[in-house]
Amino acid sequence: TRRAPWRIADGAPELGWLTGSMRMPAGQPVPGELTSPQVVPQLAVVLADPLTGPGVSPAAALAAVASVHAAAELADGAAGPAPDGGRFLVSPAGRPPDGLDLALEACLVEVDGQVTDSGTGAAAAGHPAEALAWAASALDAQGLALEPGWLVLTGPLTTPVPLPPGVPAAVHFTSLGSLFFPPG
Repeated sequence: TRRAPWRIADGAPELGWLTGSMRMPAGQPVPGELTSPQVVPQLAVVLADPLTGPGVSPAAALAAVASVHAAAELADGAAGPAPDGGRFLVSPAGRPPDGLDLALEACLVEVDGQVTDSGTGAAAAGHPAEALAWAASALDAQGLALEPGWLVLTGPLTTPVPLPPGVPAAVHFTSLGSLFFPPG
């Protein structure tokens, strides 16, 4: 299982590890063990090249990206924003970053057929490449690096949106497609 850091809401960058057991297959309902599920749209990147800090520039971080994907974290609002309390869904098909304006990549969160929130990639530290550069530098301080093939969530694009039990939800992105959460 490959692991990579992520960022958490409220403007405070934090690192956490994503594991394969946290990744949800497409079409799976919200897991029942999440007592107060919340969806948090994000952009995910898969790295082609290693990123080692300190001082990684956003341009260097973006140059290391192989593909960009639609992503959503499912957090447990009762547990707080902790990496071990949630799951994540990532679109299987990604796009190369060339030709995408990641700061302007927009998303809409839809719950039970109603748009409940929206955001853009700029919510992730001003630009997802800034968040990726920050993660590389923060890991370098721990003697680690971002590795090729790793999946990195670059940060929340909206505040967490509560998901009531038994209702469908979706996150729609401008260029990267949609993610669906069927009712459970």
